Amino acid sequence: MLAFYYNLRIKYKIIVLLALMMSVIGVATFVVMHYAFRAYDKEIYKQSASALNSASLGIEKELRNMEKISFQIATDSYIQGYLSEIKAGGSDYSNYLTAVNLRSRLLTFTSNEKYILSFHVMDVFAKQYGNGYKMITLSKDRTDQVIYASNKTFGGVKFVSPDHGDNALIAGREIRRVDGLELDHLGNMAVRIDIDRLYSDLVTSTDSKKANFAIMEKGGNLVYPLDHPNAINLASIRLPGQQGFKIVTISGKKYFITYFSSSTLDWVYVNMISYEDIFHRTEKAKNTVIIVYILLFLLILTAALGFSRSITGPIERLNQKMKRIQLGHFEFVEEQEERMLSKDEAGQLQRNFRMMVGRIDELINENYVKQLTIKDTEFKALQAQINPHFLYNTLESINWSAKIAGHKQISIMVESLGYLLRSTISHKQPMVTLEDEMRLVGHYVAIQHIRFEERLVFENRVPDRLLGFQVPKLSLQPLVENAINHALEQMIEPCIISITAEECEGGITISVEDNGPGMAPDVIEQLRNGLITPRGTGIGLRNIEDRIKMLFGEAYGIRVESVPLAYTRLTLYLPIEMGERA
Repeated sequence: MLAFYYNLRIKYKIIVLLALMMSVIGVATFVVMHYAFRAYDKEIYKQSASALNSASLGIEKELRNMEKISFQIATDSYIQGYLSEIKAGGSDYSNYLTAVNLRSRLLTFTSNEKYILSFHVMDVFAKQYGNGYKMITLSKDRTDQVIYASNKTFGGVKFVSPDHGDNALIAGREIRRVDGLELDHLGNMAVRIDIDRLYSDLVTSTDSKKANFAIMEKGGNLVYPLDHPNAINLASIRLPGQQGFKIVTISGKKYFITYFSSSTLDWVYVNMISYEDIFHRTEKAKNTVIIVYILLFLLILTAALGFSRSITGPIERLNQKMKRIQLGHFEFVEEQEERMLSKDEAGQLQRNFRMMVGRIDELINENYVKQLTIKDTEFKALQAQINPHFLYNTLESINWSAKIAGHKQISIMVESLGYLLRSTISHKQPMVTLEDEMRLVGHYVAIQHIRFEERLVFENRVPDRLLGFQVPKLSLQPLVENAINHALEQMIEPCIISITAEECEGGITISVEDNGPGMAPDVIEQLRNGLITPRGTGIGLRNIEDRIKMLFGEAYGIRVESVPLAYTRLTLYLPIEMGERA
């Protein structure tokens, strides 16, 4: 990944870096938001749990009060006496009087209790006797339910949930004889409790329009209200622990549920609030933050892209121009974007590069023109050294006069000298075949033979297969002339001058060797640098080597080898590519 990042272009690096930074900030923001909303959920739970706990304690306090009242009724001596008389049996009139007395006695218990709707006493024959400000007659099913539930507690209280026929909560209790601790069954009793009024008075912690309060048994049966809130079966929701909160989704809707288990009753108090009702603002804020962050992320990436282009654009264009320079195109083309360059580092870099390219182009053109002028001047000067055209006709006249007079040597010298002059006039190109160059050398040697006679021995060791290769004009004759000047003239015995040509790797070598006294290293260096003035044609080694380098490059030229009192060898190294047969 690091290698991939390092190889990216600069503008993409900036975008990736900013995207990574924004992602880290986004993750950190979402984590903080999560903990903040989680803390908000807990705060809502604390408030809801506190209110729910307060309501449940108030309800249980009232229910314990109902339990005391039911105990007072169940143990009241008058009521127990009346029920005993009914159980013992008697006339209808006596039972009528007993029933009147029983209802009157119940009236004394209802005067100060605002949550009690009515009291009901059932004798051993399940006949009802009741009193209260909202007196109703319990249905047979309701009566049987109370009797069955209260008999299972053996004198304890049992709360019976409301039903559709009676929306009151009933505290049922079995009545047993307490005199003499006989504990005979005398009947049952029921206290009807106004649970709606109790709820409206005590459950005031939340907005009743938004909250749904419920009481359910730990087994799952609903105690209050009659129907499950919002048609949600609370028994299907698993509520772990004694108390807490839970967020559930039912039918696509979220609910915030706070629950609290009673420590005295087998009940669970539940407060269910629509999650959207209490958290719609936080959800809206959360969604707004997410949308703003995404828009900000896109805006920053767009700005980063524009910013990176403003930096990398000039650099990329500069890089393209450098590639053009690398290919040898030094002309500078000004683009539309470069007419108003900025004054930052990128703009300064563009200006400096433009000035540098312009200066390089000027220097190249200037140097190229100078080199052309120098080459042309050198070639003209070289040709001018041995280009006395007016002498050619004069030499022809001398040659015919010598032949008429019978002077053969004079005729040979004049003919050879004429060939030398003719070759410089007729060959306008700087290259000639090796055969032509050797013919020129032959005429020059013929002239020198007449001068030095048997002291000059010339050997031509050039293979016929190499005679068609081309060599620079007047490149061998000056070497032979150099051998005569520095070897033959210094010797008394015969001087052997040989010319050898061989093919080598990547080129051809042509050597001019003599068996003269050789040259000292300092003389060789002076000869190479042109410090020794050449005689005869006036063409020195430096002139020949410069022409070879101008024609073929720095890899080619002249190699000088000399051993004092042994030999001197001058070798031309030329490219084989130029050696095509004429």
